[in-house]
Amino acid sequence: MNKSILMLLSVMLICSCTSKQEQDAKAPIRVKTEVAQIVTSSNGQTYVGIVEEREATAVSFTGMGVVKRMLVSEGQMVSKGQLIAEIDDTQARNLLSGAEAQMAQANDALERFKMLHDNGSLPEVQWVEIQSKVAQAKSQLEVAKKNLADCKLVAPVSGVIGKRMIGAGETALPSQAVVSILDISSVKVKVSIPEAEISGIGANTSSVIKVEAINGSFAGGRVEKGVQADALTHTYDIRINVANGERKLLPGMVASVNLTPIPGLTPNPSPKGEGNFKGEGSSYLTPITAVQRKADGSLFVWTISNDSTAHRSIVTTGETMGNRIVITDGIGEGGRIVTEGYQKLSEGTKVVF
Repeated sequence: MNKSILMLLSVMLICSCTSKQEQDAKAPIRVKTEVAQIVTSSNGQTYVGIVEEREATAVSFTGMGVVKRMLVSEGQMVSKGQLIAEIDDTQARNLLSGAEAQMAQANDALERFKMLHDNGSLPEVQWVEIQSKVAQAKSQLEVAKKNLADCKLVAPVSGVIGKRMIGAGETALPSQAVVSILDISSVKVKVSIPEAEISGIGANTSSVIKVEAINGSFAGGRVEKGVQADALTHTYDIRINVANGERKLLPGMVASVNLTPIPGLTPNPSPKGEGNFKGEGSSYLTPITAVQRKADGSLFVWTISNDSTAHRSIVTTGETMGNRIVITDGIGEGGRIVTEGYQKLSEGTKVVF
C-alpha cells in the first residue's frame, strides 16, 4: 500500500515538472498595445466648437447657359480635373465654326497676296493690313475654342462636393457658384474664446476634441488665433487644426473642446510613438475596452514591462471621450497598455506586440 502511494506521488511529481517545463517553453502570446495618449489636465476649460473645412472652393462657369448635365452629387469625392457639369454648347460650337471659316479665309488671302508682295506688286500698307486680319482671325478662333471648352466645368482641386446650387435645366450665370468643393483631408475646429481667457492660449496649446455625432475624440493640433474681437460678444475666434484622414469629421459638426495650457508640458517626438509628452500630473486616454474590473471592484489595465511581460496595473479613471476613457492615476509616462488579446493573459505572461 505504501509502495502504491509512493509511486502515485512520483507520477504526480513528474507530471507537475513536465507541465512546468511545457509552460516555460510556451511561446509568448501575441497582443496589440498602444502607448497611453496624454490629455489635458483636469483644470482645463471646455468650450463649444464647430467643425470647418480646411478650404472651400466655389466653382462656376465663366459664361451664361442652360445646364445640360450635372455629373456630381453632394458628398461625392472628386479629383482635380474631373468633369462636374456641362452647359448647352450649341451657340459656342456655331461661333467656333464661324471663327474657323474666318481663319481659313484670312489664310487664303495671305497666300494669294504673298505672291504679289514678293513680286513687289503690292503696297506695303496693304500687306500689313492683310497680316493684321490674319492675326485678328487667329485671336477670334482662340476665343471661340476657349468659349467651347468653358461649356464644361471641371474640378480645379480635389475634395468632396459640399453643396450643389444648380441642377440640370437651370440657367447658370457667369461667376454664379454651381458647386462648392471642400478640402476635408484635415479640418479646423472654430471656437470663440472670451477676451479674458484668450491670452492663455497659444499656437501650441494642447486640446482634446470630442464630437458626439460620430462618438469620437481627437487630439487637436496647431492653434490659429484671431486678433480681432467680435464687437458684440467680445470673443476671439481660434481655429484648431485636426487631422481627418478617415474623413469622419464633417463641416458643421458640433464639438466639445477642452483647452489647457500646461506649463512645462512640451512635445518630445519619438519614432516609436512612446512617451510623446513630458509633464507631471498628466492624464492619459485609452480604449474603454482595455479597462478591466477585478472581483473586489477595483479597475486595472494590462501593461507591458521592459522585459515584455504582462502585469495588472490598478488605475483610477475619469470621464469618457467617445470610445476612450481618461486614466488619471496608475499609468506613467510612456506606459504601454494592452488593447487586444488581454483575455489570454495572466500575471507575468510573456507577450509579443
